[in-house]
Amino acid sequence: MKSLIINKEDLKHNIRKIKQIVKDNGRQDNHKPIKIIAILKGNGYGLGLVQYAKFLIDNGIDFLAVSTVEEAIKLREAKIEAKILMLSSTAIKKEIEILVENDIIITIGSKEVLEQAEQIATKKNKKIKAHLKIDTGFGRYGFIYSKPEEIVQILKNAKNIEIEGTFSHFSLAFYEKDEYSEKQFNRFINVIEILKQNKIETGMLHICNSSGFLKFKNKRLNAVRVGSAFLGRLAIPNIYGLKKIGYLKSNVAEIKTLPKKFNIGYSNSYQTKQETKVAIIPCGYCDGFNVKEQRDMFRKIDKLRYIVRDFKDSFKDKSLYVEISSKTGDKREYKKCKVLGRVGMYHITCDITGKNIEIGDEVKLEVNPLFVDSTIRREYI
Repeated sequence: MKSLIINKEDLKHNIRKIKQIVKDNGRQDNHKPIKIIAILKGNGYGLGLVQYAKFLIDNGIDFLAVSTVEEAIKLREAKIEAKILMLSSTAIKKEIEILVENDIIITIGSKEVLEQAEQIATKKNKKIKAHLKIDTGFGRYGFIYSKPEEIVQILKNAKNIEIEGTFSHFSLAFYEKDEYSEKQFNRFINVIEILKQNKIETGMLHICNSSGFLKFKNKRLNAVRVGSAFLGRLAIPNIYGLKKIGYLKSNVAEIKTLPKKFNIGYSNSYQTKQETKVAIIPCGYCDGFNVKEQRDMFRKIDKLRYIVRDFKDSFKDKSLYVEISSKTGDKREYKKCKVLGRVGMYHITCDITGKNIEIGDEVKLEVNPLFVDSTIRREYI
């Protein structure tokens, strides 16, 4: 049986580290400590939405955020009572009603969302808790930053909305150069100042995602949104001592010896150079192994970077490896084994020549938990 293994002590270590970084930054102008908002999108970044949420709460993180209505409802159905922010701004009436009924903080990023929320609030005779979203140059949800007076006029009509926060989102915080992040931050602060001048409540302010939080000490404001940093899987150099969370566990299903010049895998892309002992592992790309994010940047400079990187990588050993538990005397230790041929949907073939490996021995596969199928059991050890 396959499992995604989450080491609890390593995850606790990352939570403590992030808390310490926040603490070291001191308190903000209102003398309140910076709030950590844990991002649980993508099935809790692959760690299992409900399991991960409960683990975070047990370790002192009491403000959660999701990206879909389904995620928010699943948490409430699991009896999780922590604050939950729905990050996506939706003007769909039914979705807003469901969120409000389940005490989820909604995001208001347009006139249409505000109007729908006002109607629902009036009908239910209650205040609706919300965060405002300002689009400072990301091009997704939110009021456009360049029209602050228009935002003021829209929000002045809010009679039954309790604004608990206002936020934006960095698009290039992971880049080495920070000019655009600086520009986005200044746009955000400018909108906040205009809202305050017009006596519109802005609540807690947050713009930093994991990369922004770790890089920009002076931009953490009242709260930071932490997702990938809890997993120690950063888009920036990990100089913070965070541990990488999550690996896929499987077992050797079959062992056999292949003759010389024997093809392995689809496309006959690999042929044995000599008699080779192999192990068949029931894991593949459908389980998240060797799955990477798509290259979807279209700027010429990004394409050039990819070309340069690929050229450099062509001189490196880009082979895939797994670790298989092997018996040596009375002890067991993990041996690094090369994957032969292409990765299949549910299977890989590994070279175990000269290694004392048996059917049933445990296999560790490096994966990004985000890409591991949600049907695979999450095991916290």
